[in-house]
Amino acid sequence: MLKHILIIGDGMADNPVPELGNITPLEKANIPVMDALAKSGVLGRAYNVPEGLPAGSDTAILSIFACDPRSCYTGRAPLEAAASGIALVPGDAAYRCNMVTFEDIDAPLEEKRIISHSAGSIEGEESIEIINALFAIPEFAAAAEKAGIVVHPSPSFRHMAVQSAADIEGIRLIPPHDHLGEKAGQHLPSGCANAEVLKELMLLAHRLLDKHPLNESRRARGKLPANGIWFWAEGTAVALPRFTDRYSTGGVISAVPLCHGIARLAGLEPVEVEGATGEIVTNYEGKAAAALAVLENHDFAAVHLEAPDECTHNGDLEGKISSIEQLDSRIIAPLVEGLKNRGWDWRMLVISDHKTLTSTRGHDGDCVPFILYDSRKSQGSGLEYNEKNGLKGPTVSDGSRLMDLLFEK
Repeated sequence: MLKHILIIGDGMADNPVPELGNITPLEKANIPVMDALAKSGVLGRAYNVPEGLPAGSDTAILSIFACDPRSCYTGRAPLEAAASGIALVPGDAAYRCNMVTFEDIDAPLEEKRIISHSAGSIEGEESIEIINALFAIPEFAAAAEKAGIVVHPSPSFRHMAVQSAADIEGIRLIPPHDHLGEKAGQHLPSGCANAEVLKELMLLAHRLLDKHPLNESRRARGKLPANGIWFWAEGTAVALPRFTDRYSTGGVISAVPLCHGIARLAGLEPVEVEGATGEIVTNYEGKAAAALAVLENHDFAAVHLEAPDECTHNGDLEGKISSIEQLDSRIIAPLVEGLKNRGWDWRMLVISDHKTLTSTRGHDGDCVPFILYDSRKSQGSGLEYNEKNGLKGPTVSDGSRLMDLLFEK
């Protein structure tokens, strides 16, 4: 029985980093299992972000799951909404509503720098408490109702907002994680009348949240305040090709709504693991165990690890390297051992969805290295897994073809 496994290390690919002697975090990391798979398998590079589309996990992971974003991408938020079972009707627009941190200075919001896209990786329950408190303030509740916006809280910094009768034609909403350390003003919503509505809500939210008792408590505890919200990732209802019709049934193990939304829309099972956080402190072993459990009943399992991406956004180079090493030792290693112990034949694709650059703390749509390993074959590239060596192997110019390679189609 042949099993197929996809491993996504979100944002683990990078460019050479001067602090590391001009090598990448992948080159620096101690990853003996991935290196062994690369040496015995195919090592190449793939372009997961089509030219002209934003470089992000939404476009890149759609590609990896064989959904060409050039034809089925309407925005990130509808994919995340699907993960929560939020149904969009014609005329609705969905947005990611991040809890963010603006710097603590006496100045208009436009002059304040974006300190954190995640309010310092705010804990889930506290994030829910703050977003609910904001929408309970009569002034904000009235403004949100006038705008046709409702919020669906999530136990992380990633809340979902849905706006009815929304015109998003020409709108320009900027991902906050791509502009950390920059002044907010130039990145606030723009491009159409509705953008001004969203901008005014963001300005109002900051005024009401900045000195809110919940945020004063966070400051007193040495934590970043969640003193703002940030709308981005706009989109309308979306339909995806059925993965189950083209390849196999299976499950997707992740801690982020994006991957679970893609899974649900593609006919795969979204699998939640207790203790999985989307941060560097997460349940690595639980993810490996969940993948093996999925493979007991299906021929496909995907495991997504968000930590390398989040660490890079947070400027945590040491954390990025550590999370890559833990992907290797605490997810891939026990998964490989479990596959061998069960006597299965298996093919595994290991890949970074996109580059997340230490130099900018933002995403980049350049090619990323991939490993394609087949347990039935013994000869391979002979090279360790990193960006430089990936350039020496085959090129997949369209990432939406990767699943055809994994399933030998």
